[in-house]
Amino acid sequence: MFDFFEFFAGGGMVRAGLGGAKWRCRFANDFDHKKSAVYRCNWGDGILKTADVRTLATNDMPGDVDLAWASFPCQDLSLAGGGAGLKGDRSGTFWPFWSLMKDLIAEGRPPRIIALENVCGTLTSHDGKDFAAICSTFERAGYVFGALVIDAAHFVPQSRPRLFMIGVRSDVEIPAVLTQSAASPLWHTRALRTALDNTPAKVRENWIWWSLPEPPRRNTSFADLVEDNPSDVKWHTPAETRRLLGMMSDVNRAKLDAAKGAKRRLVGAIYKRTRLDEAGRKVQRAEIRFDDVAGCLRTPAGGSSRQTIMLIEGKKVRSRLLSPREAARLMGLPEEYVLPNNYNEAYHLAGDGVAVPVVSFLATNIFEPILASALAAQKAA
Repeated sequence: MFDFFEFFAGGGMVRAGLGGAKWRCRFANDFDHKKSAVYRCNWGDGILKTADVRTLATNDMPGDVDLAWASFPCQDLSLAGGGAGLKGDRSGTFWPFWSLMKDLIAEGRPPRIIALENVCGTLTSHDGKDFAAICSTFERAGYVFGALVIDAAHFVPQSRPRLFMIGVRSDVEIPAVLTQSAASPLWHTRALRTALDNTPAKVRENWIWWSLPEPPRRNTSFADLVEDNPSDVKWHTPAETRRLLGMMSDVNRAKLDAAKGAKRRLVGAIYKRTRLDEAGRKVQRAEIRFDDVAGCLRTPAGGSSRQTIMLIEGKKVRSRLLSPREAARLMGLPEEYVLPNNYNEAYHLAGDGVAVPVVSFLATNIFEPILASALAAQKAA
């Protein structure tokens, strides 16, 4: 059994990804009371502490752990955010989290692995300086480390690329099969390679190119996850659907017409975006995709970022908001996972989370092999 701490835990999607057969959560933390209520509903009481990470101390965290995971807030690192980066009030909570890691190290109980998850904007935030700063924290703490960009679309029908940074304590031997001598086009994007080139030499000396297998072919499409009769959202009236169609550009209407000619049920994902029209005026457009993949789930700030779906069955066209259960399915959560009753809270929980099967993939192919090897070496000593 491997032990872990889960910071910025939300509804416990990392915990869901690790599973209960091999992993035991010793401590979890989130500052949001509504998310915390969902966490406790699904995982029970006693592990989660609802508090600002700045107020935590190492005596909140029992024992030694194999993994500390932190999906710290992305808003200040996001390309759609204000650009404050690691100096921002939200994404800047990385620093108090890392202070806790340094305190654990000073106490002689450093996690064997520290994993971070965030948006890919981390790579370019402040011209790469924020990424370099995070890398330097690993290096100064005595960890070797590397990063991967993994799109959840490999596992679930949702476009959701995210940056995963994984550091391993330098005294923990990493099986040779888990590393490679150069970047992989599948997991190490050009933006990641460029960001690494702009880090200090000491960082690059401690860098690892993680080796991951090609994921199994995804066997589900967006249409497979759509509910015929959702209980918590209503289908739009014909007038509401016509209004949505009226917001589409010629290009998007052409996509819709092509979908009507298909001889199968199709589901399109729609986001409303502000675009310039032919006269240079700002107008709201409904943009649709029919590639069997949903757009990236987001938090429902202001309402416009809530995803709308359009169901095409021949000439019959219906539309509505994505349901909370559909959002949960797009994150890889199991059907028995209990969601909030409030629509926005459920959508926010999903949009702010980590795709469950990505966590499982990392656990199977990086975390568990490293830890199993370390345990075997410990027993042999």
